Amino acid sequence: MLNQRVLVVDDEPDITALVAYHLAKAGYRVSTAANGRDALNAASEERPDVVVLDVMLPGVGGYDVLSELRRRPETRDVGVILLTARRDEPDRIQGLSLGADDYLTKPFSPAELVLRVQALLRRLTAPAVSSGSVVVVGRLAIDHAAHRVTVDGREITLTATEYRLLDTLVERRGRVQARSQLLEIVLEAQPDIQTRTIDMHVQRLRTKLGDLGELIETVRGFGYRFAATDRAGKAK
Repeated sequence: MLNQRVLVVDDEPDITALVAYHLAKAGYRVSTAANGRDALNAASEERPDVVVLDVMLPGVGGYDVLSELRRRPETRDVGVILLTARRDEPDRIQGLSLGADDYLTKPFSPAELVLRVQALLRRLTAPAVSSGSVVVVGRLAIDHAAHRVTVDGREITLTATEYRLLDTLVERRGRVQARSQLLEIVLEAQPDIQTRTIDMHVQRLRTKLGDLGELIETVRGFGYRFAATDRAGKAK
């Protein structure tokens, strides 16, 4: 943990100091930024493992920072937890659709934030389930050793959360997975909250998979299932 870096980005000094204190107390190396431009510079130079990012920043806003982090090769895999004072669902959905891994609404418990950071880092650094194994489902391949996903041999860039979600659905293909199950497995979240979070990660994952996204089937009122067979006539 001592080598894991967390960048805290917020324009409110009191919040920044509070979050940085609790993360440092938990053993993380913490740096801070008060605006979007400084955050992007710090992320490129310091290569943090996780960015705790406030949505409402002066100048370059939090959503723009998130989009740029995901665009740049050197930061596209960094974990991102959004902080937002907005409780409306569309605002949370926007962040998730841009590639955020998690979010917290203000006011929040610093202890809960530390737990969210720990859970995200476990997902980011989780060892391969079976080193060297490659799971092939038709045109889709998941290389566990490299944490790499390809479609027709072309690599698909996924966040750690998207990768874990896809891997879970493929591993259990043909079986319906409840949103609550996916929350516990993929996000390590309580099963009775934030089910909409899973919906947004699925939506983003489908988009990245292109026409193969249709293999992630919605089971109304329950959850999702990865099709046992490729309806395009490809192999299992």
